Amino acid sequence: MELLRLSLSTKNMSNRVVPARLGVSLVLLLAAEWAAAQAVLLDRARVIVGDGSVIEQGSILIEDGVISVIDPQANQLGDAVEVVDLSGKTIIPALIDGHAHLGYQGRETWGAENYNRDNLIENLQRYAYYGFGAVFSAGSDAVPLMFELQAARANGEFVGARPLFAAGMAPPGQGPNNRFLAQALQIERRIETTILHGLSDPDQARQAVRAVAADGIDFIKIWVDDRGGSQQKLSPAIYRAVAAEANAHNLRVFVHQQFPSDMSPLLDAGVHGFLHGRIGPDFDRALARKTAAADAFVVPNLGLAELRREAIGDDPFLRETHVEAVALPITAAASERVRNPPRDPVAETALRDGFASLLAEGVDIILGTDAGAVPYHPYGYTGHRELEIYVRLGMTPMQALEAATRVAARHLGLTDSGLLAPGYRADLVILSANPLDDIRNTRNIESVYLRGRAVDREALSAAWR
Repeated sequence: MELLRLSLSTKNMSNRVVPARLGVSLVLLLAAEWAAAQAVLLDRARVIVGDGSVIEQGSILIEDGVISVIDPQANQLGDAVEVVDLSGKTIIPALIDGHAHLGYQGRETWGAENYNRDNLIENLQRYAYYGFGAVFSAGSDAVPLMFELQAARANGEFVGARPLFAAGMAPPGQGPNNRFLAQALQIERRIETTILHGLSDPDQARQAVRAVAADGIDFIKIWVDDRGGSQQKLSPAIYRAVAAEANAHNLRVFVHQQFPSDMSPLLDAGVHGFLHGRIGPDFDRALARKTAAADAFVVPNLGLAELRREAIGDDPFLRETHVEAVALPITAAASERVRNPPRDPVAETALRDGFASLLAEGVDIILGTDAGAVPYHPYGYTGHRELEIYVRLGMTPMQALEAATRVAARHLGLTDSGLLAPGYRADLVILSANPLDDIRNTRNIESVYLRGRAVDREALSAAWR
């Protein structure tokens, strides 16, 4: 193969300039050819590494789906390398959503009827479309199906975000919000598998953790929430048993909790992170210091409440993946949602102060959206919106990007993701504008590469619309 310099002047996923007259079939053929290239040099781009550093004009050499060299000289490469000129573009690591619920949201409906292999794959493709390389599904999944999905992706059967998942644990027959709980229990009955491990006492809790470890599951998600008095709250004796047994088996325990008052005893028990930050006056500096000292993370999870008041269906960035009839229920024209909902200045100040405390004490904040837990909280799109909220509340754009890359990868055990560095997977996003100037520039996606393969965003968008 000759050395070939390509210009990224269009958004087609082959990264080649393809005249319209060649038609869709040839575009897809070229995309497949590009995806199969074993060595690619992404040349002369701004590289945001993911660790707080920036290479203002650098190059990334991808070989067999892995970053082999950063900033190589193109004239020193062999003839079998394709070179893509990215002058004026920015490369960031693929994003990671540290809190979601896969499978429940379909194209038009939400619920247990959507939970199947095809819809799970489509969910992961939606994440990939929006520049995500991995997603953590938090305790609401059928284990056999998730293992099957991981294997299919690893075998190259589809190009989508890497799925991670947890075993869910709560008091018997409880855990998720009551509406979501009913859907999860339907799936348990239909697939004849355990999704929610009901914990009745410490001994039984330890047995459940040992069974999860034997199944090869790396994460446990526990619910410590009485759902406003409608459910039983997981007791300290039980969650202490879960955390102790999980730590003995090198499993990580993540927590759904509603109140900061529960966080300190959970940290004492040895949990590893919180999927709802509940950032506000009660999350004081002392609790922030304790969280940082325990090396536990916090997912602020603010978009779930904020975006349900907003007419997100009017956003062109969401419309790229939703046909008008599907987006209609979440537009201003067909609901009580508004395009720019007013914010309570007192609550906004409390959130800003809470963010400032976490950042000052060095608490790891990671991106998480809770996408899929309720209807119309879309996969991928909501991650970009969450980053915008983080910056609005006091993070720098660089800190927000780290929350969605390096920091998230570390707490999810992804030792080969989250950074643009030699030896890491070639999971990356090419942007036409610099997100350090404006975090909303993460929306300006030119291309997405996962394991060195280009995601055919145009074909996905066309199929969904």
